Amino acid sequence: MKNKLFLLGNIIVLLSLSLPTLATSYIQTAQGYILPGIVVGNDTIPIVVLNEHIVYPKYVKKRDQQKYNKLVRDIKKVYPFAKVVGKEVERVNPLLEKLPQKERKKYMREYEKALFKQYEPDLKKLTLTQGKLLIKLIDRECEQSSFDLIREYRGGLTAFFWQGFARILGANLKEDFNDAKSEDAMINRIIILIENGQL
Repeated sequence: MKNKLFLLGNIIVLLSLSLPTLATSYIQTAQGYILPGIVVGNDTIPIVVLNEHIVYPKYVKKRDQQKYNKLVRDIKKVYPFAKVVGKEVERVNPLLEKLPQKERKKYMREYEKALFKQYEPDLKKLTLTQGKLLIKLIDRECEQSSFDLIREYRGGLTAFFWQGFARILGANLKEDFNDAKSEDAMINRIIILIENGQL
């Protein structure tokens, strides 16, 4: 039934767009909405453009559905941090290219302190699972692993130190996001739904 209504809505929109000679007006509905519409004879047809709605099949196994629900919760908490990292990388790269090498190192030290001060309290609240997820999402967002980003901005020794620390905790800063893997495909699906406003 929903598919038929969706199809009918699209047909009306297409017809209204293909009939430019008809009078265009605005219609006030009983609920108080004002919509664009066309007048055909004595009929007034509202024109409503529907947002895209992505539909994925539901998980059949209870275990998969539970894993999905947990990932949704974790991604909603961690994904904003990955977006911030992506935006900061885009913002900082052009600045660093303009600076000489010595000034670049000084700038990165100060910048790192400012970032720690701003985000460390929130990042400390993340669980280990959420931290591992953040590493994957940073790779997805920046198309570079966390290890590569640290090495690029702070040097190989610092990257080696943080990789060793991560390995002690059971994480891996070199982990790549690959949506061909089943868990990464599930993560990608959730992010698409979040970005589309469906979760």
